[in-house]
Amino acid sequence: MKFTFDRDAMIKEISIAQEIITNKSPISILSNILVIAEKNALTIKATDSTVKFTTTIPVDIQEEGRTTIFCDKFMSILSSLPSGDVEFDQTENNVVIKPIAKRVKFNLRSLASDKFPEIGTSENVPFFELPSKDFKEMIRQTIFAVSEDKNRYFMTGIYFIKNGDVLTSVATDGRRLSCVNKSGFSVPDFMPAIVPIKILNCILKNAPDEGNISLAIIDKSIFVKFGNLEFSSVLIDGQYPNYQKVIPENLSYSIMVNKADLDAALKRTTIMVDKKVSRIIFKISSGELKLISPESENGSADEIIPCRYDGQDISMALNFTYVTDPLKVIESENVVFDFNITGGNDGEEASITKAVIMRSDPAGDYIHVIMPMNY
Repeated sequence: MKFTFDRDAMIKEISIAQEIITNKSPISILSNILVIAEKNALTIKATDSTVKFTTTIPVDIQEEGRTTIFCDKFMSILSSLPSGDVEFDQTENNVVIKPIAKRVKFNLRSLASDKFPEIGTSENVPFFELPSKDFKEMIRQTIFAVSEDKNRYFMTGIYFIKNGDVLTSVATDGRRLSCVNKSGFSVPDFMPAIVPIKILNCILKNAPDEGNISLAIIDKSIFVKFGNLEFSSVLIDGQYPNYQKVIPENLSYSIMVNKADLDAALKRTTIMVDKKVSRIIFKISSGELKLISPESENGSADEIIPCRYDGQDISMALNFTYVTDPLKVIESENVVFDFNITGGNDGEEASITKAVIMRSDPAGDYIHVIMPMNY
């Protein structure tokens, strides 16, 4: 096999393959990429046995063929070279990589392509299209709430479900929940699916912000295509929790605060927070919100910012990460916290009951549910 390729174009594709490959796999071939040169195009495939990646780029082929090479070493070689054409010449178990503009060559070992796992084809997969911007937004607004607890594997991905023209994405770790409901999608029905975050991160990083992406969910697998890239992954097998029961209803109280004010105040007050606890206290009274970092071995901090609230004084303790994460994806000028309260009789301070909903103002299609902490 022999072909010539553009170094910069190749680096772009190999960097995506690196996102897929795991070098810790006991199966050495999974550290390799499969390269197939035929019909003046080079097909590159990579997999970690769960997520699969395929791309095709134009190259100048002198001799067709296929082989596998160690991905990381190939990327290191490419990164060391200047822009321009590079020659790839494979014979038996050896590949010679030689840039046209430099008098240097690399000899890279290869493994036979028949040892590479079968990735298959999506030729007959029934894809449908979604606006790329909307789908990426649904991922971005929920992915940070996914559980990292492998014992609760069914919560280690984002749950996607379609009802009518509404597409919903949900993520939870049992202490917080992010949910997006986007309407107006004219797509075929599919079974609810728990999608691993690895393929979703690939979409976030590589999918365009404009145009559509092609998506299919069938046979316990998800397939995604955009541009010359194609990804697929096995879905997470399990029963997702009834997320609708977690979302509180009929909340009677709200506090509105400027998003920039809250974000800046949290950055300052959480400097003194014990990171093992991550607790921040919201002390709310008419017209003002006081953020308090409880006393720790390093000290404490507090800051008062204006808010829109007219009711009895209340306090609640929240994990500050559960507030700062959604702040990064809420785009409105103001942020609202909805809740119910209990107590407040005989001059005592009221407290929050059950969960708190954090949302944009005006209300949009995204909510973040937070369970209060004890303090």
